[in-house]
Amino acid sequence: MESLFVPTLIVALAEIGDKTQLLALLLAARFRKPWPIIWGIVVATLANHFAAGAVGNWVAGFFSPATLSWILAASFVAVAAWTLVPDKLDDDEESGLKKYGPFLTTLIAFFLAEMGDKTQVATVMLAAQYPHFILVVIGTTLGMLLANVPVVLAGNFAAERLPLTLIRRIAACAFAALAIYAGYQAMKLSGLT
Repeated sequence: MESLFVPTLIVALAEIGDKTQLLALLLAARFRKPWPIIWGIVVATLANHFAAGAVGNWVAGFFSPATLSWILAASFVAVAAWTLVPDKLDDDEESGLKKYGPFLTTLIAFFLAEMGDKTQVATVMLAAQYPHFILVVIGTTLGMLLANVPVVLAGNFAAERLPLTLIRRIAACAFAALAIYAGYQAMKLSGLT
């Protein structure tokens, strides 16, 4: 169950203030139809994170457990630092898509916005770390939904009430803790402890 719960928590925290959360807010304001937007987020995230999880699962087979732990520790440090940098939404990413309606617009915009995003990178890392990559994909998708559905349903309310700087710092600390844990595992596997 750790393969499900840890990815859910990590991605939910990493997603706060992310460009896809800003995209969810913009789509909710533009279309005012929350359910097609939510379903678009679900389908886009499942597709994107399934591909990312498959890559992470595949890459894990190329490295020894010790080397993989060192790579994961370094990656979590990088994502922790990346989490502290607020994302900006590129209006061109979404503006031409609105003619397709809320579901298809959300599906395409979210899938493209997640390419190379920190939550996609986190999904690759988590799938490499945990043995049940399907649970990781479900967990990262749940994390995306935990962060984005309230924005879609409540609109601007969440953005006005939550101190995003504090939440980004908490997310960075969570990734730093994962880096420490992965580093400890790497030391253990390398015989350094």
